[in-house]
Amino acid sequence: MSAQSTLVPEQTAPRARPGAGLLRRLAQSPEAGVIIACVLVFVAISAQASTYTSVGNLQVMGRDLSQVGILAIGESLVILTGGIDLSVGALAGLAGILAAWFDVNQGVPALLAILLTLVICAAVGLWHGTMVTRLSVPPFVITLVTYTVAQGLALAVTSGSPINNLSPLFSNLSQYYLGEVPVPALFFVGAAAVAWFVLERTYVGRQIYAVGGNREAARLAGIPTARRITATYMASAVLAGVVGVLVIGRMNVADPSVGPGWELTAIAAAVVGGVSLFGGEGRIAGIAAGAILLELITNGLLALKVSPYDQQVVQGGVLGVAILLDRARARWFGRSRA
Repeated sequence: MSAQSTLVPEQTAPRARPGAGLLRRLAQSPEAGVIIACVLVFVAISAQASTYTSVGNLQVMGRDLSQVGILAIGESLVILTGGIDLSVGALAGLAGILAAWFDVNQGVPALLAILLTLVICAAVGLWHGTMVTRLSVPPFVITLVTYTVAQGLALAVTSGSPINNLSPLFSNLSQYYLGEVPVPALFFVGAAAVAWFVLERTYVGRQIYAVGGNREAARLAGIPTARRITATYMASAVLAGVVGVLVIGRMNVADPSVGPGWELTAIAAAVVGGVSLFGGEGRIAGIAAGAILLELITNGLLALKVSPYDQQVVQGGVLGVAILLDRARARWFGRSRA
């Protein structure tokens, strides 16, 4: 009895709707949760406060964002290697003091004063990296030491009094606009673009992720772990210096009380943006979105005239919801792929 083959009509898989694949990829991206939170917060506050979306207020947010965002980018580079930098806030404050001191008290041209300040910041970052990689000092400890010393130096240099009469270059950097866009916001975009290129388009960036994922395995694979870690601390310190210079230009005065506490905001922006505190995980797009979310919330609470006593509670609650949404998204799509 001969078996007859049965022809089965070929079944065509249903075509995906145009854009469905793109939407799914966006939803699966680690940054999706915080980006969605940014949109929801912006829409919700805009509906309640008419001044929130005014050009003037958006410009204010752009200038404020540069402070939070640039610090968060530098902090994130260190965290990606499995470290932490608690000195960025105090170092930013000290950088502003040093730039003003060079300019006003020592008569150094403003541009040279800024360059000298950034070189000093780079030296501080080199010090951090050397202590962490060569002497195995915990990052928490050495950067906390720098935090304390930077605070003390800022007060010692100024004797506790602000430095006034800064050169016009400082205010030009912080208060000018390119069209309607504040110049400090462009510094943030530039820092984010450079960090994105290094981390996601260069071999050095892949090595930084590898060091954060497993430092010993990276070393055995031939990656110069000490150099990569030190480079991230130097980048974090230099970016803190940039923030310090921008802040004194915006205020048109160098105040020794400015800076401490900003490191917590920078760490929060990094973590909300998807950076793992254990290292090796996080992307610049998420870090930028985390900084934007913090600024949207902070400015929005002011626009809604929320009591200062309640602002921290609201900020913590909204950030908690953003993190929960992001974790839920990650678990949902993780199951769908299993």
